[in-house]
Amino acid sequence: MTAAQGGFRGWVAARKGVWSRLRFTSLRLRLVVVFGLVALTAAVSASGIAYWLNREAVLTRTQDAVLRDFEQEMQNRAGLLPEAPTQDELQHTAGQMANSSQRFSVLLVAQDTAGKPAYGSSGGLDGFTLADVPESLRTAVNEKQELNSSNKAEYHLYWQRMVEDDTPYLIAGTKVGGGGPTGYMLKSLEQEAKDLNSLAWSLGIATGLALIGSALLAQAAATTVLKPVQRLGVAARRLGEGKLDTRLRVSGTDELADLSRTFNNAAAALEKRVDDMASRDEASRRFVADMSHELRTPLTAITAVTEVLEEELEAESGSMDPMIEPAVRLVVSETRRLNDLVENLMEVTRFDAGTARLVLDDVDLADQITACIDARAWLDAVDLNAERGIMTRLDPRRLDVILANLIGNALKHGGSPVRVSVGYTPDSVVIEVQDHGPGIPEDVLPHVFDRFYKASASRPRSEGSGLGLSIALENAHIHGGEITAANSPEGGAVFTLTLPRDTSELERTNGENDEKKGEA
Repeated sequence: MTAAQGGFRGWVAARKGVWSRLRFTSLRLRLVVVFGLVALTAAVSASGIAYWLNREAVLTRTQDAVLRDFEQEMQNRAGLLPEAPTQDELQHTAGQMANSSQRFSVLLVAQDTAGKPAYGSSGGLDGFTLADVPESLRTAVNEKQELNSSNKAEYHLYWQRMVEDDTPYLIAGTKVGGGGPTGYMLKSLEQEAKDLNSLAWSLGIATGLALIGSALLAQAAATTVLKPVQRLGVAARRLGEGKLDTRLRVSGTDELADLSRTFNNAAAALEKRVDDMASRDEASRRFVADMSHELRTPLTAITAVTEVLEEELEAESGSMDPMIEPAVRLVVSETRRLNDLVENLMEVTRFDAGTARLVLDDVDLADQITACIDARAWLDAVDLNAERGIMTRLDPRRLDVILANLIGNALKHGGSPVRVSVGYTPDSVVIEVQDHGPGIPEDVLPHVFDRFYKASASRPRSEGSGLGLSIALENAHIHGGEITAANSPEGGAVFTLTLPRDTSELERTNGENDEKKGEA
């Protein structure tokens, strides 16, 4: 692999690491998102309220100043006009009113001496005419009010806001009492709109900065809060992998420090408990091994005696006393059973201690199964379906143990004939042992390979020790294979043995273990 490829793969791995930390299910990302949403909501709410308050303040201040100035101009200038002013008089007065400090356009409407409408406009804003005044405003301005204690004026000042060509305007109107002229005012609010737009942009920028700041604050908080949690997760994974000496560095007095102390205490207690259990387990295995070895010496002598007694039983001379013959047969049977039990216990001890080794050889699987059946005189009770000539590399002795246990169990607890079939795949070989018995109860199936397990609790004493299937399974595992038990739809139990055809890895592992054992 080139340096460029290595760098690219490193970059990809780093990006994947960043993405894994920022995935939506990550607590870090959720914390940042929540902080951001809270900050965004608060900033938008504050900006909206600030904009609304400032908008009303700006518009109200401008509007009040303009309306106050216009009303004053109407009283001081339009109120001095004659009862039937000429157009020139209206035009002149409108120009004077428009030159006030607020700089608005003015339109004056009156009747001349002939009773015809006369208009005077300040001429600003492309000529302010009566057509520019909304009908509703004109109606309200010309409506005469009744005078009473609470109303001292016949006509009132009315105003409204409108927008033309994207430009906001304030338009107002009133009429001078006693038959005086009617005046209308038009004031552009474009500058105020620009000021409000600038305020809106400022508030928007402030909201964005607040959002960025909240994200950075959330990231800092997440790093501070989640880093101990991340260390705790790593330590928990290491503890789950069997590294029981894993401990956390504790700093501070907060809740996370208390959690770290609790984890350390739990890890220490677990390590002590596991060490105690390992010590007891090792002592138990050593006891079983020592006991099995110690039993072999007296068993050898007892076996020799029972063989002599068995020969006496089979002799035709009848020298055995009929009264003690049943006892002798029982002794012979139990001695054979005890001898098998000791051999099985020693085999189990080797598996538990990890000292069991494979002696691999190339064998014809069909010949190997036939030899196993023939050696135990099962030819009449077993139907073998296996193709000859296909070689498989395995341990012949351990395969014989597996087959003897599976076929013997089928003959003892199932029904004849027992069918043994062999199948092949490019990677594995499959051996099925099926009987024609009642099958295995469903509650027993999960336990058939347990040590010393017997299906009938009311019959704890039987010819078997309850270790046969367990030893068969261990022998399959040491080959890298598996044994499963099930019930056939046709009736009867089916035990399936699967073994790998490629055992080169097993040979390498056995060699390494032997080297380590030799060095030790």
